[in-house]
Amino acid sequence: MLSLLLYKQFPILFIAFTLSIGIGSFFYTEHRIPVPPLEKSVTQITWTDTYRINGSTLRGFAISENKDKWYVQLKLESEQHKEVFTEHSIAGLTMNILSEETSNRPKAHMYAFDMDNYLKSNGSVGQLQITQYELIGKNTDFITFMAGQRFKMKQHIERHFPLSLQAEAEALLIGSREQMPTDMQNAYQTLGITHLFAISGLHVALIVWLIYEMMIRIGVRRETANWLLIIALPFYALLAGGAPSVWRSVSVTEIVLISMLFQRKIAIEDAFSLGIIGFVFLTPWIIFQIGFQLSYLAAFSLIYSSILLISSHSYLLQSFIITAVCQLIVYPILLYHFYEISISSFLANLVFVPLFSFLILPLNLLLLLLTFILPFFSEILFLVYEPVRGLLDLLILKLGTLPYQMWNPMRPAGGVVLLAYFSVVLLLVSFERKKNLFLGTLFFLVVVVIIQIGPYMDPSTRISFVNVGQGDCILIEMPYREQVIMIDTGGILRFDQEIWKQTSEPYEIGRQVVLPLLKGKGINTIDTLIITHADADHMEGAEEVLRGVKVKEIHITPGSAEKEVMDDLWGEIEKRRIPIYEKKAGDIILSDYFQFQYLYPLDETYGGNNDSLVLSMRNINFHGLFLGDLEEQGELDLVKHYTQALKQIDVLKVGHHGSKTSSNEQFLTLVQPSVAIIQAGFENRYGHPHPEVVERLEELSIPYLQTGTDGTIEVEINKSGEMFVTTP
Repeated sequence: MLSLLLYKQFPILFIAFTLSIGIGSFFYTEHRIPVPPLEKSVTQITWTDTYRINGSTLRGFAISENKDKWYVQLKLESEQHKEVFTEHSIAGLTMNILSEETSNRPKAHMYAFDMDNYLKSNGSVGQLQITQYELIGKNTDFITFMAGQRFKMKQHIERHFPLSLQAEAEALLIGSREQMPTDMQNAYQTLGITHLFAISGLHVALIVWLIYEMMIRIGVRRETANWLLIIALPFYALLAGGAPSVWRSVSVTEIVLISMLFQRKIAIEDAFSLGIIGFVFLTPWIIFQIGFQLSYLAAFSLIYSSILLISSHSYLLQSFIITAVCQLIVYPILLYHFYEISISSFLANLVFVPLFSFLILPLNLLLLLLTFILPFFSEILFLVYEPVRGLLDLLILKLGTLPYQMWNPMRPAGGVVLLAYFSVVLLLVSFERKKNLFLGTLFFLVVVVIIQIGPYMDPSTRISFVNVGQGDCILIEMPYREQVIMIDTGGILRFDQEIWKQTSEPYEIGRQVVLPLLKGKGINTIDTLIITHADADHMEGAEEVLRGVKVKEIHITPGSAEKEVMDDLWGEIEKRRIPIYEKKAGDIILSDYFQFQYLYPLDETYGGNNDSLVLSMRNINFHGLFLGDLEEQGELDLVKHYTQALKQIDVLKVGHHGSKTSSNEQFLTLVQPSVAIIQAGFENRYGHPHPEVVERLEELSIPYLQTGTDGTIEVEINKSGEMFVTTP
């Protein structure tokens, strides 16, 4: 910025003033960002309108008596208890509470959901778990009133709209996407059109135009109509959920309308800048929200690419330019946060943006209005609209299954993100000025290639012991990404629950932990997936993995395919026609860098944990041993049959999560690993690793790490054969 001001030869006083504002803004933002208090002595909270009841848990943000914002969790005791909180808005509800500090568990891995960042981006100082509470009243301020109206609008939609249309109506009309099914979200993400369900500038502009034209048609003076819009727009922003895209659109519209009233029409870029300044001044932590970053970047790109837009008089070409400019300006940050972007979005947006903006959104507005004034007529329209809209959903789902729509290189480093933005700006400027088009395009493509080939330039072997909670998942990456092997996928042992306790979307290890790791690393293909045995905590996540990446072949232990827990996975395997092979002692996996050999089981009769596939990975510099859930008898068999081969290995994946039924002393004495890895969940119900196992490891001076407490553990073997073990 300083270089630009000096280059443009601005006056020294102006440069000094600009720098002072910048430095002052930095320190102001630093001061306003909440930090966790030294003592968590919260005795009273008031709920905000940002909360969710899912299953038997109420989670959301609340304000304490000293005005700090907390992320609060409350376990609901009964179905009646749940009904009390679901029938009315709890925004403004005040409680006296007793609470305890939530456990500071490590996040799954560097690409997984980061709770600390989430709290920071919402201006929260920390988390509270309520143990006891007493209701003492409810606020009656304006914000609480508007939250109540939004809640009533949501209830109205749920009562009057057909079930299949409720999620769409809530998203488009009040900015709530809680009901959107996962399969539809995935399809919209693949097509690059998820933004259609975020209330944006186009939505606000359409609503403003409709209301303005209606007022003019019934005889309202233009000046009066402008004043009414200025007053009404903040109400709409609150009803729509107050997302960054909503406040951006509303604030810019407000500034423009006010300037028109005072006959000092302001440039749209100035209104946009003032909107950002005001937003960040009031809530500086908003800059950490991905929605804020994407919303303002997209709007910025459109405002400052107006020359490109007016250069064409073709609607299709203008639409393509709008889509291309938006996609280009947000692609580096999309890759950084989500690790992949949609290639098909360039074409999908040409069709779906006008369809949603000029047909589906107005129809939803009309249907909502009719449910209030002519409910009978709205029911007739629903009979026509619902099946047509259902066909469109089927089409979107089908399009979402088409291959090769996503570009997933890997998450770029911060420096590469800056380089990518420089290349995008250079490209857009070259097209705008119609100069140096070849150089601008070439530099842009070079940066894209750099991002794409990044993971294929790594000469190290990497073994990631993934923190999947109480379960196993190990990812092995060969040098230059020439081969990828995954041992188990983690999973959850599910127990029957009462209906009211069931969550709307079950937590899935494969989708929410394993796939983000693969996407973050830019892994789109797994050469070999090994399912060590038929236990849910080792293979339940495999279905989501198969849906998310290509798997070339699967290895299982003999006889495990017949187990009931494998039924759903078997269906997914058959659907995708993936070759599956039973393996036992003596079988190998071909590799240019290591000798992969199965050491167990010794027979073909499946008996559970002690028939886990045991894999040895070795070369001249390294030896790793992965035991699955092998227990004492299996370990003694390994001692008997592989006495010489297993002496003093480098890395041992401890059997059965560190249970006392495994890690036999004779076996540990033989292998004497440089480091032992225990895959066991944080504060798990089984008490793994068992104290006896921990004591045994310590007595033998074997260093150990646990994924549940240390996070995902990565072992790197570099080109020279040196081994490095790192934790987050």
